[in-house]
Amino acid sequence: MLVTDGTRARRSGLRELWDSSIGKKIAVAVSGGILVGYVVLHMLGNLNSLYGPGNGDARVDDYAHWLRTFGEPLLPYGFVLWAVRVLLLAALVVHVTGIVQLRARSRAARGGHPARRIGRSFSAATTIVTGSLLLAFIVFHILQFTTLTIDVTPLHEGAVYANLYNAFQKWYFVLLYVLAVGSLGFHLRHGVWSAVQTLGFDSPEKNQAIRRTAGALAVFVVVGFVLVPVLFWTGALSAPDVANTQASITVVAR
Repeated sequence: MLVTDGTRARRSGLRELWDSSIGKKIAVAVSGGILVGYVVLHMLGNLNSLYGPGNGDARVDDYAHWLRTFGEPLLPYGFVLWAVRVLLLAALVVHVTGIVQLRARSRAARGGHPARRIGRSFSAATTIVTGSLLLAFIVFHILQFTTLTIDVTPLHEGAVYANLYNAFQKWYFVLLYVLAVGSLGFHLRHGVWSAVQTLGFDSPEKNQAIRRTAGALAVFVVVGFVLVPVLFWTGALSAPDVANTQASITVVAR
């Protein structure tokens, strides 16, 4: 394929931008924004579990089926879902790579000395820790509920309500998810504030409101995610209907 001078120039410009610290910060902010958007939508989707098992298919099962069939018949089955997954993976790689490289540059500029944490908030001081915990949790979460590799109870593709109910009868899984979501809240609070600063949307008169908004968003996401495992574990959400669960499995295995 013929590569024009204009194409080479654009590639060179993007490379130079990525190689610069400000370019990496922008990439981290934008990729973080994509991840935050997904986190909010994922949390709202999970709240379909609060409708319970229902008289037919559980509402969260119908929602999961809709995600897999979105775009049909114009697009293949599961195409949009996989496209979103690829986008999220790319955003995650850019986000993590950018942060690691920025941290390495910062440490090198200090001569290898650790950064001073005077005046920094807890969420800012623990960003690397919470980010590392979240990265490990993402792998675990995918293995448990997407690939169904971690077979803690009978897990079946498509039977989302039953899978959630069975998994969250174990107190240690509930505790794990609560702690992970707590880490997400701290990471989110600092991340949103940092992204706003990086993209130049902050100002002295707006900073207090931005911080409050970031904090409110973090609380909203944490509460939304924590509700589901806690309500399953306490029995507030009833057990799934066996027939409806089997129907959800059959739909996926078409």
